[in-house]
Amino acid sequence: MICPRLDHWHVMAGPIVSGGQLIGVVGCTREQSMSAFDTQNLTDLSAICLHLSVWVSTVRLKIQSFKTDCLTPRECQIAELVALGQTNAEIGKALWITENSVKQALKRMFRKLDVSSRTEMVAQLSATKSHRLS
Repeated sequence: MICPRLDHWHVMAGPIVSGGQLIGVVGCTREQSMSAFDTQNLTDLSAICLHLSVWVSTVRLKIQSFKTDCLTPRECQIAELVALGQTNAEIGKALWITENSVKQALKRMFRKLDVSSRTEMVAQLSATKSHRLS
């Protein structure tokens, strides 16, 4: 079941893919009184999913290449999941560690990277790789 709400009659979903794996889904719904999705809607959803998939893959590559410089492999895993917008609890569950372990790792990572937020961390990791390529 894509959407548990009974008033959402029309549903379309598109994949977000990175590294050959499904990592997320973009879903759109409409109520029964609205028209069904048409081919233009499907084309637009496809474009959105493609752009998100490319962005996620780009961020992952940048984080992976950065890990040899200052982050441990586990910290890089955490950074990837942060870039995907996951919460500390979701990261802990995905990596089989406690939410507190995620918090402590993020504190260490923030100190290493001299940042104060998750957004700033992801932006810096992305920018660092971009500067190295130029």
